[in-house]
Amino acid sequence: MYFLNLSFLQFVAVFGAVSAISVALYLLDRSRRKLVVSTLRFWVAAEQPAAAARRRRIQQPWSLLLQLVSMGLLILAIAQLRLGTPLAAGRDHVIVLDTSSWMAARSGNRTLMDVARERARQYLRALPARDRVMLLRADAVATPATAFEPDRKKVLAAIDASQPGATALDLDRALVFARHIQGQDGRRAGEIAFIGPGRTAARDPGAATTLPRNLRFIAIPDNVENVGLRRVGLRRSGGDSDAWEIYVSVRNYGARPHSVTVALDFGPPGRVGRVAAGAQPMTLAPGTEQDAGFTFKTSAAGVLGVTLSPHDVFPGDDHAELELPAQPSLHVVVYSTQPDLLKPALAATPRVTAEYRRPEEYRPGDRGLIILDRFIPPQRPATDSIWIDPPALGSPVPVRTRVEGVPFARWDSDSPAAAGLHTHDFKLDQASVFEAGSDDGRVAEVDAGPVIVTRAGSPKIAVLGFHPALSAMRYELATPLLFANLLRWMAPETFRRSEISGASVGAVKLVLDEGVTPGAVKVTARDGSPVPFTLRDRTLNFFSAAPGGVRVVAGDREYLYSLTLPELWDTKWTPPPDVHSGVPRFAGVLDSSRDLWPWLALAGAAGLVLEWFLYGRFRRGAAARRHLVMRGAAEKVEAGR
Repeated sequence: MYFLNLSFLQFVAVFGAVSAISVALYLLDRSRRKLVVSTLRFWVAAEQPAAAARRRRIQQPWSLLLQLVSMGLLILAIAQLRLGTPLAAGRDHVIVLDTSSWMAARSGNRTLMDVARERARQYLRALPARDRVMLLRADAVATPATAFEPDRKKVLAAIDASQPGATALDLDRALVFARHIQGQDGRRAGEIAFIGPGRTAARDPGAATTLPRNLRFIAIPDNVENVGLRRVGLRRSGGDSDAWEIYVSVRNYGARPHSVTVALDFGPPGRVGRVAAGAQPMTLAPGTEQDAGFTFKTSAAGVLGVTLSPHDVFPGDDHAELELPAQPSLHVVVYSTQPDLLKPALAATPRVTAEYRRPEEYRPGDRGLIILDRFIPPQRPATDSIWIDPPALGSPVPVRTRVEGVPFARWDSDSPAAAGLHTHDFKLDQASVFEAGSDDGRVAEVDAGPVIVTRAGSPKIAVLGFHPALSAMRYELATPLLFANLLRWMAPETFRRSEISGASVGAVKLVLDEGVTPGAVKVTARDGSPVPFTLRDRTLNFFSAAPGGVRVVAGDREYLYSLTLPELWDTKWTPPPDVHSGVPRFAGVLDSSRDLWPWLALAGAAGLVLEWFLYGRFRRGAAARRHLVMRGAAEKVEAGR
């Protein structure tokens, strides 16, 4: 016999405290009570009460003994007295069920997940009926599917509902979590049974984990040959803005060489209307990875499909689709009497489509970017605009003064419109010096003040106090760079460099360009909701547990991630020789322990009820009534005499 909830010393302490209180109550003197009698005829008043020494004693020892026995039985029920040995007590087991993406691979006519569920049910049936079990689903994140359950039906239902996920197995994290949660309840720890093939993601060698001593490994055979897509990357070609450079990485996870073909198709969403965009065969040795390169020209939006053939027993990584955005362009309307001065600068950017008009053809409702060359329109544009050497009367930024033959002084390196501009050894024949506001950007200056000013807002405005093509600056490389910077500042989404990646679900690591500040980084999901990320030493890290799209904007770069490929394993985990393996056979002695607390609780409650009827107020009230009846009878006899 043994206690489950209390130790022996705790039981003695609780029972001793209850016994002491009960004995103290029985040793107290009875309190005086006022009695009402029928007559004072036979009442004899004593002149002086005789002093008598009273010895403290328990007047009702059998009542006290019955109460102490009953309270002891109740305390034994609280302590959960059991018949048997402590080895017969129930234990808490944790089933770590592999639900990684690899479990969707087929082995014969069943998937690895089907085999793992069957092994989990076998292990559950082998456990003693008194043990509690928790089911832990493990992929990149360890997720409890049940609490520690004595009800096997709930655990079986959770096992049957387990399905392969989209991420690779992080075994170290799952075992650490299982060991931590197993030690929280204070009960006897059972086994941590890991059920799976042992294919895990890349393990961090610096975070070595000590395996639990109660670990059991129930292996799932997975002699599966698989060749799958690892990554797909796209970016615009530097020589042709309409061309996409495509890189496809393929890995052979099997133990034999395989020959496959990577094929591309492009078109609208769905398989209808797709056109072939290229194909390339390759042969991969076991455990190796190869890249295939393609070039595809299109300026239209559509879906690029990448297919690996022939298909194998794990089709989840044989196909990927990526959405390609349309080639963005900026429509510019130029109002000038000398358009030839501006054509070279605007023609140098392929994403700009320029339309040239004379000043008298001005339309206030034009869309896109408006360039006003030495011209004040009757009505200001409602969209973004660049003003080149505007007259003082009507300039959007007040002109402070007009200077002639002044040397150029400096560029504002903090302004995006002056990025990469360093030339300053030239003179300006004529220039307007502006009265810039506190929030205006002072892009370029002479000693007298700013000569190029930008004003953020809606709409954006940039004002040049001189015409670059009519000054000494026309011979400088800074002239086309200045216009490129102004256009990029006006419409950053048009000139943002995009990279598209088809990758697997899970952790994503991205190395950003130098100079990118945390405030310039934004990570959002496809629906626009923010995605948590960390940025350290130019390395951006974020995690996605479900397939979907993620957009990263970092300065003038945009990274589009199509996280639709399943994350597969990198290494094979081999347990040490001392780890238990296979479905166990537990000894029958584990079921010999019996609970006594229900009977003890009933016996204790019955004892207290019996004491109440035998020695409680009910008995004292009946005795008092009998005493009054006898006293009344005696008085009548005396009266008759």
